[in-house]
Amino acid sequence: MKIIIVSDSHGKRDVLYDLLEEHQDADAFLHCGDIELAENEFPMYQTVTGNNDFFTDYPLEKVIEIGNHRIYMTHGHILHIRNRHDHLIKKAKEHGCDIACYGHSHISVIEEKDGVLIINPGSLWRSRDGKGPSYAILNISETGMGAQIKFL
Repeated sequence: MKIIIVSDSHGKRDVLYDLLEEHQDADAFLHCGDIELAENEFPMYQTVTGNNDFFTDYPLEKVIEIGNHRIYMTHGHILHIRNRHDHLIKKAKEHGCDIACYGHSHISVIEEKDGVLIINPGSLWRSRDGKGPSYAILNISETGMGAQIKFL
């Protein structure tokens, strides 16, 4: 299964459409918040609310089951700044998830810690690490899973 994970598009519709077109073979599209667009504009993206999603009703967190895996999604602004990944792992495990996705920092991360694969796809708008706008691709198969960051 192929899952496209994005975050922090900040109202940029064109890049969301471009990813839908480029990855027509994807099984799911996840948006980790700060989409800044109405819920009915991109229903094909499973979306959580970010700190800039003022006029939307996206949930603060979401759990998605894909195959034998459970994915915990949040934007990240509700996580403790110190030990963010530890807090994220705790929340994921509370929900029985082995994958945790978040955004907010505009810095892409893929890390496995304490049995949880942590993915921050970075930002589709502006990175804060100088690497440029990015998103993640998560591949899940019967033999395992792996993720990679793609830069626009």
